[in-house]
Amino acid sequence: VREIADAMIEQGMDKLGYEYVLMDDCWSAKERDSEGRLQPNKLRFPSGMKALADYVHSKGLKIGLYTCVGTLTCKNKLPGSFGHFDIDAKTVAEWGMDLVKADFCHTPSGFRARDLYTNYSRALNATGRHMVFSLCEWGSQNVSLWGGNVR
Repeated sequence: VREIADAMIEQGMDKLGYEYVLMDDCWSAKERDSEGRLQPNKLRFPSGMKALADYVHSKGLKIGLYTCVGTLTCKNKLPGSFGHFDIDAKTVAEWGMDLVKADFCHTPSGFRARDLYTNYSRALNATGRHMVFSLCEWGSQNVSLWGGNVR
């Protein structure tokens, strides 16, 4: 991720309007920590996410990561944010994330996408840190009809 941030600056991509370095699925550890917080894969991110975000910010760029409103992520079935919206929002805010992309895999039955995304959005907003919230639900829940109202 650091190399990508460096390359974006070296290649002048920031001058063309590119400002985000995003990490998709597979950045996290397989389990939450003892306090229930998401944690990074220690082999991939030995310095942790706060240090990584600080580095990306030092380049004048923004950083974001992926999670899921379900119980597990889509690709690697790592911990999702369902039931953990408040602590996950607080965690990513403390790390200094600027964007959160939330997917829609492994969602328990009986929960509407709109409600899950609204609850997560409220948790992110409650942190006081401005973060872009990207909804990813594959078009199966008609996000184009309600996504703009998630606050």
